[in-house]
Amino acid sequence: MTTVAVRLDLSRALLDPASTFESPEAVMKNGDLSTDNKIEILCRWAYDATELAVAEEEGMAGGERSQLDSVLQALDGLTGGFNAEQVAPTKHSGFCLCAKQSTAGASP
Repeated sequence: MTTVAVRLDLSRALLDPASTFESPEAVMKNGDLSTDNKIEILCRWAYDATELAVAEEEGMAGGERSQLDSVLQALDGLTGGFNAEQVAPTKHSGFCLCAKQSTAGASP
């Protein structure tokens, strides 16, 4: 059996993380991505997952399953968490903004 290395298409991963990675854990385990890239991909995935959850809440079910919990766990692991008191009170929250701010001063 031959193993073929597949080069990651970062622009595709940023545009549609769920089509590039099987799970948020796969993003975490990817050794070719920087921590900042992982956070950005997971933030975009979180936004997409939130959009799915909002659509389902509004009666537009039938799409793919949201992985919001897994995405948030992965983000928490990368960023060390976020202050829930600084998250926006909207359906999309602001957890990715908080996650990016918490790692801005950290070294890679």
